[in-house]
Amino acid sequence: MAAGFKVSGLQVATMFPLAFSLKARHWPCHLFFGFRDMNIKSFSSGDLLADRRADYARMLDEAGEFEAAADLMEQALERVPDWPAGLAMLAAFREHAGQFSAAVETLKALDDKDDSDLFAAPLKLAVLGAANAPAHPPGRYVEALFDSYAEHFDEALTERLAYTAPQQLAALLNEVEGQERRFRLCVDIGCGTGLSGEVLASRVDRLEGFDLSLNMLSKAAEKGLYQDLRPADLLRCPEKSGLFGEPFAQGRADLVIAADVLMYIGALENLMMNVRQLTASAGMFLFSVEDAGEGDHFRLLPSLRYAHSRRYVEKQLSAFGFQIKAFRNVTLRKDGGADVPGIIFLAEHIFV
Repeated sequence: MAAGFKVSGLQVATMFPLAFSLKARHWPCHLFFGFRDMNIKSFSSGDLLADRRADYARMLDEAGEFEAAADLMEQALERVPDWPAGLAMLAAFREHAGQFSAAVETLKALDDKDDSDLFAAPLKLAVLGAANAPAHPPGRYVEALFDSYAEHFDEALTERLAYTAPQQLAALLNEVEGQERRFRLCVDIGCGTGLSGEVLASRVDRLEGFDLSLNMLSKAAEKGLYQDLRPADLLRCPEKSGLFGEPFAQGRADLVIAADVLMYIGALENLMMNVRQLTASAGMFLFSVEDAGEGDHFRLLPSLRYAHSRRYVEKQLSAFGFQIKAFRNVTLRKDGGADVPGIIFLAEHIFV
């Protein structure tokens, strides 16, 4: 755990469900659980007093004392004004206190200091209406977030958020292709801890998994379902993505699955380039999106995830040689007791 961020078991028990609630209100909890187990200098200020003030400020924020939290965080930053994690927390506390202009200015300062975008300032600025939404989330932010979520990921999704996307995707595949159809090779992109592998392994001859997060891949390996697990960046060009090269040929998969992956992609062109290169002629692409409603667009949500409209997805699939075989409007999970609307798709690669 990063220096200066020690909390009690009770605090962890309180903050853990909030971190996985997807609500923008709980951004400090996302930061805490997203990065607390990472050994990065930028998370600790290197100043013990500043770290302690930040710790108390976070507790004040969780108690609803938003202005007091912001004031104390300002005091911490007087000692370490260039501390990226401190700026991220100050921005969140100011936002909670209704100090939106001050929050925006703090996020702009964070954007200048956080060269790797580890704390996703561009996303938060866009959510607050102070900048255009980036086409994609920062890769370092997504990687770090899921590296630290890995240990508790399955429990959080299935038990706390009633997450059933892999099961719903498998049901759609059964409905359209029949339960008896087997697949020669399935590539699970953004495989995470292997939840999709659990529902597909019995009907595929070979299962490969790729993910940006090494910790997620490690948890997937523990399940013993995949014949190969490798790191990959779905937003890079095919040659640099990690999906191809010996022994991984292009056009090798007759099934590609992406369960709850596109929410962390944004614009789909780069992803679709890789999916097209992966998928054999007449191969299937099975995936889910959060529903952006009517229109032909994708948009950034307050949760810092992206939603995609059905028309936008259809347009992207068509542009890359895929034809929709079926889609269903579904509930992907719960968020604070409310349903999260999504769409699941099964598409066929009709051109080589």
